Amino acid sequence: MIREVETLMFLAPVKLCSLLLVAAVCSATLGLSRAHAFDVQSDVSKDAGRFDLFRFGFKAYKDGDKDKAVEAYRYAAEKGHTGSRWALANMYAYGDGVPENDYEAFKIYLKLVNEDVEPGSPDTGFYVNALMALAEYYETGIADTPVKKDLAQARQLYFQAASVFGYPEAQYRLAKMILHGEGGPENVRLAKKWLNVARQNGNIPAMAVFGNLIFNEGQPVLGLAYLTAAVSRCNPSDCAWIRDLQEKSFSVVDENDRRGAIALAQNMSTGNH
Repeated sequence: MIREVETLMFLAPVKLCSLLLVAAVCSATLGLSRAHAFDVQSDVSKDAGRFDLFRFGFKAYKDGDKDKAVEAYRYAAEKGHTGSRWALANMYAYGDGVPENDYEAFKIYLKLVNEDVEPGSPDTGFYVNALMALAEYYETGIADTPVKKDLAQARQLYFQAASVFGYPEAQYRLAKMILHGEGGPENVRLAKKWLNVARQNGNIPAMAVFGNLIFNEGQPVLGLAYLTAAVSRCNPSDCAWIRDLQEKSFSVVDENDRRGAIALAQNMSTGNH
């Protein structure tokens, strides 16, 4: 994979997706219906077309026959079907129907991202998920495998997902790496730009980090407003640290700033800001 220069190109665990999400996305993407699905009681045919194999695997997975799903996905993946590669990689990443094997998942994700996928194509979602999964693996490495921790590569993959595909979670993760100088130079100004883009695209942790930064840079009302709005919208997994930032900021401003921030946060929640 070619590493690009980090330029602002603002355009859209990882196991990011469970296989339930795989099923939902695949169904929406391919419009699978009973009329087009194989009877999962029959054997998987290696000689079937890749789309038919994918449909077979998808329905087998939905019906709980994960052995047949894996077999069908594997045959379809060997024939170059992107969605099957993605589904199979996720199954290995989660140990869902197969023994958990992050290295095997990594190799399949890598094959997927080495394909040419145009933004907006039917395979875009699969491709971006694979980029994010690979970036996460590079952030930590995979023990006892050739995949070592490589923050520069992780940062580049997040950059690709953030800039080319406009993915808000990638924009947020890229911003954090830039903010802390992980995998490349530290650049607070550039990190703030990516955080602001991610925030505008609906990423709530990005809103909180952005608010905390501008609060500490001398914009207490606006910064606290973003933090307060983030607290009201956060997912349970993020609420503790976001609330902690908000409470610390809230405790050091005067009453006028608190009231101003709360009023502004309410405007943000109603879409008036």
